[in-house]
Order: sequence, then C-alpha cells, then structure tokens
Amino acid sequence: MLLHPTSLPGGDLGPNAYRFADFLAQAGFSVWQMLPLGPTRHDDASPYNCLSAHAGNPRLVSPGRIGEWGWLEPATAGDGREALHHAFRAFGSRASGEECAAYEAFRESEQAWLEDYALFEALRKEHHGLAWWEWPPALRDRGPDALGQARARLAADIEEVRFEQFVFARQWRELKAHANERGVRLFGDMPIFVAHDSTEVWAHREYFLLDAAGQPLMVAGVPPDYFSATGQRWGNPLYDWERMRADGFRWWTIRLRTELQRFDLIRVDHFRGFEACWEIPAAAATAENGRWAKAPGRELFAALTRELGALPLVAEDLGFITPAVHALREQYGFPGMKILQFAFDSGPDNPYLPHNHSADCVVYTGTHDNDTTRAWFEDLPPEKQLAVVEYLGYRHEPMPWPLIRAALMSVARLAVLPLQDILGLGRGQRMNTPGTTSGNWR
Repeated sequence: MLLHPTSLPGGDLGPNAYRFADFLAQAGFSVWQMLPLGPTRHDDASPYNCLSAHAGNPRLVSPGRIGEWGWLEPATAGDGREALHHAFRAFGSRASGEECAAYEAFRESEQAWLEDYALFEALRKEHHGLAWWEWPPALRDRGPDALGQARARLAADIEEVRFEQFVFARQWRELKAHANERGVRLFGDMPIFVAHDSTEVWAHREYFLLDAAGQPLMVAGVPPDYFSATGQRWGNPLYDWERMRADGFRWWTIRLRTELQRFDLIRVDHFRGFEACWEIPAAAATAENGRWAKAPGRELFAALTRELGALPLVAEDLGFITPAVHALREQYGFPGMKILQFAFDSGPDNPYLPHNHSADCVVYTGTHDNDTTRAWFEDLPPEKQLAVVEYLGYRHEPMPWPLIRAALMSVARLAVLPLQDILGLGRGQRMNTPGTTSGNWR
C-alpha cells in the first residue's frame, strides 16, 4: 500500500499511523510504502525538496505520544511543534535517567549529520527562513569564527533541534517495531538529489558543482517526457562525482545508512541518474536544453555494498531508460518498477504490460506522480478505454478494480497499490502533478 503519513487523519505518527499498520496486516498487505520523511518548508510541502537528507520532519511528531511518555502536562500538548517545545523545556525534570541516557546516546550516534543540521536550522530561524546563500558571507561560507560564535549564541535553539530529532527517531522506531511485529515492512523513498537550500549542500559544498557564492553551475531535471512537454527543471545542484569518488563515496555511505535504519525497503528515486543525469544550465528556464552527463553508478554501488552489505533497494527506472541503466540495475540485483497506467501505449511490446513483466520488478497501478486510476481511465478517449478493458478482460467491473487485479496477478515480486485506488477515488485526489508547483502534496 502506498500512503504518505501526512495523508492519515492527524497527519502524524500517532494512533492513526498504528491503526493503519494494523489495518494493513489484517487485510493481508505486507508493505507500507511512503514518500521521503525529511523536514519540509512552510512554503513548499514537497517531500522531495527537504531541508535535510537525514533529519525527520518534526511536523510528523505526535503530541499524544509525547504525552504518553510523561514529558508533557496535558494542558501543554498543542500541535506537534508546540508539544515538542514544551517537552524540550520539561525533559530535564520529567524524563527518567534511562531516557536522558538514550538522548545522549542518540546525539553521539548521529553526530555525523545531526550537528550540522541543528546549527543549520538554528541559523535559518535567526535569519527568518532565508536560504543559506543569503546569509552573511561568513556564515554562508562557514567561516570558523562565525560558526563558533553562532554555536555559542544559538546554543539553546541548537539543543532544541537535536531534541526534536531525538523525539522523531523514537516515535519512528516505535512505529516501525509495531508494523514489523505484524508482518508489515516499511518501504521508504530516497531522492537521488538533495535540495539546494539544505544542510547537506551548505555543510558540504565541496561535493556539489557550485560557484564561489554557493550558486549551482548546473541543475538537475529530466528531458521532455510523458509528464511535461518542456521536461522538468528540478533545480537541484549536481554532484561533484570526482570529489565524492576521492573519499570513497563517504557522503553516500552516511546518507544510505540513515535510510537503512528507518526502512526495510528503499525506493531510489530517479535511479537512472546514477548512470547519467540530465544536466541543465542553471540559467535555463526549462529542461529542454540539457544534456546527459555520466555518473559513476557502478563504483558507487560497489562502495556502498562493501560498507553496508546487501542493499534492499528498488530502482525507480521510469522515463528514458537506456541499456546501460538496465545493466547497472541488474548488476546489483535491484528490482525495477512497472506502472500499469503506462502500459497501454505503443502496442504489445510495451514493457509495462503485465505479459512483459518479470519477477525482478515491483508493479504499481500508479505512483504519487500519477492520477488516481479511476481518473486516469475516465480521461482516456473511448477507443483507448475499450482497448484497456479488452486487454484486462473484465468488462463488468468498474475501474480501478480491473487494474488492481492485473497488478496483483503480475509475476512481479511485489505489487503496491495507492490507497486512493483501493478507495476508488477519482479526480482531485492525486498526490502530485509533476511539473506544477501548486495544489500538490495534500
């Protein structure tokens, strides 16, 4: 089942998340897939444009769960961020010795990313949400004296950010244990790129293709395709792969280790970018004039496998996929993806048609980037609707059920269904429309 936690009643890791895990187990589902969990901006809710590749979103924290731990007075619960603030102030007096020790252990184990993130968030607050490249040059460029002064000046805010991440980590760990105990695995999503305005780019500019002022030289995206006639200009800075190769891809090892702590399976978004990515001049308004730039995917995954062992990854291999991309995926045994809504163009050889599936894939009716199956079908011209129904062989059953049945009958190792399709929802209920900036991530 595909459902991001923000779509649950309450939109957090509280009782409804546990009820949903229970429902999945009782209904015979073995996987709960979701989108990235990182902290989002007030003006941009996209989970693919997070402020950190490691941190959890404090907005997902359940006030009720904090109260159950005894860290809150009932009258001070409030919403997630307010509850976190009250719990932070009360933690020293209300937490047990064991809980205080757990907090210190968390700080120690996660310091590779936590310290930079806590300082980054405190500085963003001090500068009223300005992007890091708009900060004073000494902070933008991480001058040692300026950072030292900021750590002293913002010590309380920095500590509060650390605490927020500790609470998120505990709530996530408890939810994951609850789901796993019931036979439900958690299936995460790791974007290949990180946001320009993120901790990782600010703290590790050496790993990205930026100019002296921190601006991207080239940005990521995809060429024109099914979703957009002008392509998609994502705007993420591109990696300096030579610099990453020089230290054995350490940045990636730390990043993937965080994801493996949270999830049983991980979808790697835009997997083809590890073979070659669409490189767009930063000044270009669209993605039309980009070019393919090679990436060291084989070396990267060899290094990650040496450091982390077998990788439970699923390759999002949609869009323009070359034999080299397939070879990279197959070399490491990562299953690909099949989207049934893409199956009914270009005749019987269409790779998304169920008779062309193989076991090394995960099949979906649609993803967060697709419309609901019912809306997709209703928008097809009558002759295409007839072709879909004839192929599926179910004339008297309303959509989305014939497509759901086809997904479940596929030889793919796993079938994932968006909750919108299980509920039979139609127009206006999709999660995201690629290439647009409003009305998404609801």
